[in-house]
Amino acid sequence: MPTNDNSHDITALHEQNRAAWNEAANRYAREVETDVAFLQSGGKSFCEPEFAFLQNLDTWCQRAIHLQCAGGKDTLSLLNIGAREVIGVDISDRMIEVARAKSALLNAPAHWYRCDILETPDELNDTADLVYTGRGAICWIMDLDAWARVVARLLKPGGKLYLFDGHPVQWMWDLDATEYRFDPNPLYSDYFTTGVVTEQGWPASYIPADAVPSTDQQAKKNERQWTVAAIVNAVIGAGLTIERLGEHPDPYWNQFPNMPDDIRRRLPNTFSLLASKS
Repeated sequence: MPTNDNSHDITALHEQNRAAWNEAANRYAREVETDVAFLQSGGKSFCEPEFAFLQNLDTWCQRAIHLQCAGGKDTLSLLNIGAREVIGVDISDRMIEVARAKSALLNAPAHWYRCDILETPDELNDTADLVYTGRGAICWIMDLDAWARVVARLLKPGGKLYLFDGHPVQWMWDLDATEYRFDPNPLYSDYFTTGVVTEQGWPASYIPADAVPSTDQQAKKNERQWTVAAIVNAVIGAGLTIERLGEHPDPYWNQFPNMPDDIRRRLPNTFSLLASKS
């Protein structure tokens, strides 16, 4: 049963997430050869709304930094739309191992850093033309203001942040329902909740059961619901200028496997945010 505890140490919570993602990385490790073949063929693993911004990177993006890069497929896809060099940062040791394996097989201009996102090395400050993140990233960050400050220090003057993530309203719905209804757990069904939700287990539509230990043996993981306003205000507070905010019916994963698509798309599944550094 998920728990909600407002008294927490951010580093400790992130370290628990590190252990959980090290377990979940087994699913990503299975896909190395498939992902390499996809990328070698010029594949781009982005969702349709992302292509409105993520195009023609060859004209302006010397270096892209992908925060919370997971197994690196999306990071390396940035090369296929024109980025000259990519850097991936992730807290999970195993995810970085998977990403390095892919880039080695591709001989790609990619570098990988295993660290807490909030501790991204200063050597990367003022080097990114693009900071890219999202698709299940923000909910794992326990200090959104600190995250936004990291983004700001990584960007060059004129650099862009592009965030594409699950819409916060999706936090509220029952994953197993055939139509939108509140999750029976009040920790999820409140859009304005400010607590940390701690639990074990993964949705089977994302991490197959045979890829991780049994639920009661899994590492605990911690998530935090952030409203659209909280995200926007964190970015503004870090000194960045918001250029565009979008809401999209397009999902980035099969969050509601039992829900017909025509119902699912009546509410936003994802959002995008584009911001720049002066």
